[in-house]
Amino acid sequence: QVQLVESGGGLVQAGGSLRLSCAASGRTFPKNTMGWFRQTPGRERAFIAAARSDGGTFYADSVKGRFAISRENARNTVFLEMNNLEPEDTANYYCAAFNGVCSRTACGDWRLYTNWGQGTQVTVSS
Repeated sequence: QVQLVESGGGLVQAGGSLRLSCAASGRTFPKNTMGWFRQTPGRERAFIAAARSDGGTFYADSVKGRFAISRENARNTVFLEMNNLEPEDTANYYCAAFNGVCSRTACGDWRLYTNWGQGTQVTVSS
């Protein structure tokens, strides 16, 4: 069972930056597709970015050019670098793991992922 722990959330002004981290336990991390999602109250979890084990990355249109996902397999960690943050980016951010490779469409579906972290809150003030 993979356990995921996010960190790095906080309060930032619009235009600022944050870097989220997600540390994973277990031996399967190098083979996992790692995803970042976000959720606000009353809304479905929304795809942000994914990094496949083969190096492929995907992004939601809303964050393309502002956010960057990366992974360090030696540290079992995936990162989400968030720049030029907007108040609309305010949400609880989750990382998730799927043991396999997925297409852009599949990687963007939260139902594919089998393991989730507890989330970290990001608040962007205007």
